[in-house]
Amino acid sequence: MPPFVKTVAVLGSSAATLGLSGTVRAQVESPLAFQVGGRIAKRAIDAGQSVRAGQVLFELDTRDLTQAVSAAEADLAAATAALATAEADLVRHRQLEARNFVSAQALERVQLARREAQTRRDASTAHLAQARNALGYGRLQAPAAGVLIEVTGEAGQVVAAGLPVALLAQADAREIEVYFPEGVTPPDRGEVLAADGTTLPLRLRETAGAVDPQGRTLRARYTVLEQPDALVLGTVLRTRFAAQAANEASFSVPIGAIDERSQGPRVWRVREGRAVSVSVSVLALDGETARIRGPLVGDDRVVALGTHLLSENMPVRELGR
Repeated sequence: MPPFVKTVAVLGSSAATLGLSGTVRAQVESPLAFQVGGRIAKRAIDAGQSVRAGQVLFELDTRDLTQAVSAAEADLAAATAALATAEADLVRHRQLEARNFVSAQALERVQLARREAQTRRDASTAHLAQARNALGYGRLQAPAAGVLIEVTGEAGQVVAAGLPVALLAQADAREIEVYFPEGVTPPDRGEVLAADGTTLPLRLRETAGAVDPQGRTLRARYTVLEQPDALVLGTVLRTRFAAQAANEASFSVPIGAIDERSQGPRVWRVREGRAVSVSVSVLALDGETARIRGPLVGDDRVVALGTHLLSENMPVRELGR
């Protein structure tokens, strides 16, 4: 016996605006990591803390790095001494060659030895500079002023070079990140409703190059043109955009009618006692209804509840009909 399903007729929607949720983000969010590996000896900050440019956030145990500097200094001293010896030998051989006491070939060998000693001294100088740089990398500093959104590094933790230990939201422009339904082109302009009730204008800065494969949505970033400092990072706010003309009409259905189990949202239209899926784009959501766009007509009836139990061409009976 086919199961009963509750159906509703789709309603035409004449909404002139597209309303979506947006998240307040910083324009630049920098993952912070050490340039060298080691054990964290000190954590000087916490998540949510404001930091200034150059402020020390973490420190590594630098004993091994200090020893590397000492070893590089010793190598440089040995290379410098070898170069001095080679230069002295070259001076003596030139004097001897001028008196024909040594051959030109012997002088050439001494010249090559001096050149090799110079190269080794240059390499030792570079190695010492690298070792000193690595010692400096043992202190992780904030590259710019901002707020630490997330801190994952802990004292005593051994980290590899490049492993993020914190996420810094730099104190510059604030943006609103909005995910648009597949098939909707993000408008160039819009507005966001701040927590205090004021409306702030938005301008499109960037759009993702591809639709997200999981949610079938397109990410867009909007710059807040006025009073960006009034927005708290991570806050979810309502945004509004001018609705775009489209070849397909938009309709209003209960939120329970939206099925997102497959590759994108869909509704189940009942025809001749069978449920048939129809792919749609979700344009906006409110507390109880969703505004969708898809190949539907005004007298179509769709399943309002239990869509997760349906399958293609499944026989059903409409409740109350």
